[in-house]
This record gives sequence, C-alpha cells and structure tokens, in this order.
Amino acid sequence: MRIVKTVLIFIIICILAGIGFVYLAPQKATSLAMDMERQRSGLTRKEINLPNGIHYVYLEGGKGEPLILLHGFGANKDNFTRVARFLTPHYRVIIPDHLGFGESGHPHDADYSSSAQAARIRVLAQALGITKVHLGGSSMGGQISMMYAFFYPDEVKSLWLIDPGGIWSAPPSELRQIIIKTGKNPLMAKNEDEFAKIFAFVMADPPFIPKPMLNTMAQERILNYDLEGLIFKESSVDSAEKYVTGLTTPTLIVWGDKDRVINPATADILHKLMPASEVIIMKGLGHLPMIEQPRQSAEDYLKFRNSIDKAK
Repeated sequence: MRIVKTVLIFIIICILAGIGFVYLAPQKATSLAMDMERQRSGLTRKEINLPNGIHYVYLEGGKGEPLILLHGFGANKDNFTRVARFLTPHYRVIIPDHLGFGESGHPHDADYSSSAQAARIRVLAQALGITKVHLGGSSMGGQISMMYAFFYPDEVKSLWLIDPGGIWSAPPSELRQIIIKTGKNPLMAKNEDEFAKIFAFVMADPPFIPKPMLNTMAQERILNYDLEGLIFKESSVDSAEKYVTGLTTPTLIVWGDKDRVINPATADILHKLMPASEVIIMKGLGHLPMIEQPRQSAEDYLKFRNSIDKAK
C-alpha cells in the first residue's frame, strides 16, 4: 500500500511539474513538444537554398516512393506531422513550408498564385532528386497539388486532396459568408485571442493544446498577418476548376462533413470533374481531418495507394 501511495505521489508531482513548465516556459515547452512529435513520426527538419534564390525549410522521413505533403493557408509543415507517423513506414515523406509561411522565405513581392507555388514545389522536388511524385495537399495545398498535376501530369503519380481549395463554383461556405458580410477573414489573426478562434473554426475535433502553447504558436501568424492578406487574395481568385476538368490522375478526395472553411458539397463537384477520383466524407470532422483523426486519415490513404498499385 505504501508503494502504491509513493507511486501516485510521484505521478502527481510529475504532472504538476509538467504543467508548471508549460506555463513558466511556454516557448521551450512548445518547441520540445514539436520536436517530440516529429521524432515520433520519424521526421527530421531540413533546409535548402534553391538555384532561384528561394529558401525552403521542410520535414523529411521514411523510405520508399516520394510523397510530398502540402499544407494550407495560414498553416505550416507541422500540420502533417501527426499523420506522417503512419506514413513514414511506407514512403519517403517530404513536408515543406510553402514560400510565405512557416520557416521558408517570406518575400513580399513574390507571385503567390497556386500555379507559381506549384512550380516552386517542383523545383524543390527536382533539387531533392525527385522526378516522379505522389502529392497530398490540404486546403490551399490541395489547390497547389492540383495545379502541379495539371502542368506536370507525367510527373504526378497520384493526388490526395484534403478539403482542397480552388473549386469556387460550390455553395458558399461559412467562411465565405462571413467575409462577404463583415469584410473580416476568420482565418487570420492579429492577436492571440483571434488565433485561438481560428483553431476552433477550422477543426470540429481539435487536439488539446494548453493555452500558453497555443499563444506561442500564434506568434508566427500574428507576425505574418500582412503577407497572409496578400496571399489569401491571390489564392482565393485563383481557380483550379478549369484546369482539373478531365484530369486522369488517380485521386483520393477527402472532406470533413463539418468543414466551415470550404463547403463539403465541393467534394462531389470535384469528383465529377476528375474521372479517376474517389471520395471519402469523414463524419464529425472539420477542415483538417489529418490533424483531427490522423490514424483514420492515414489508413484511408494507404488503402487508396494499395488500390492504385494493384491496378497497375
């Protein structure tokens, strides 16, 4: 009995110490938590300067066929860290910060259209020795992935589109209705409170993150506010719809049925445009299924990849 009490006391002390560390040193706690998540997923942070002068920071891990995963607007490479844990045992996973986000370069005079971003990702892929690639993209990253597949169809072996942007003929989403009514973008943050609201807006089933760590994560978005405004305008008017019509790249379209950012009805529209596509609607999830339910997202993707491998 005395041993049990001792163990319980030790556990309580460890929990209190952990809580204290998060509140007293939130930046360090956030950095350590991120490093642990990356290590758990078999990912290593890397960086590269491309011949065109662009600086990319990316995560890489695993072996096998290359799988490049592209994050969405306002996000960064760590949006795919959780799901990568189930993918690195099968593929060489590469997750860059797009130009204008995260730790990659932030030039204010760059072209941030989806076609320009796709061309840059191709240059990155070539610099990493990749000529044939499987692409996955979330939101804006999905839009960029579609443009990559259109411009370089012989180089893209498959697409994994997670609540992708660029298909604007769908019914207006809650996000678009708010922007039209108020002129304010709920995906952008000038302060920590606004960032916390973004977190709740984009996910129906978000992972728990202590408020001090959430505030630390907010700083990247707050500092990037003006540039994000420019990028959002370019990506919002840049439609992928006419480009992907009839595109025969094998494609898995995934949508959270509680998505408030892009109307889930978009999934059916995109499916009809792309003859080699299939759709999975994930119940009870929002705009970021790969964060909300990483294991299920990965399992669905692995089944998709197995099916197209068997069809070869």
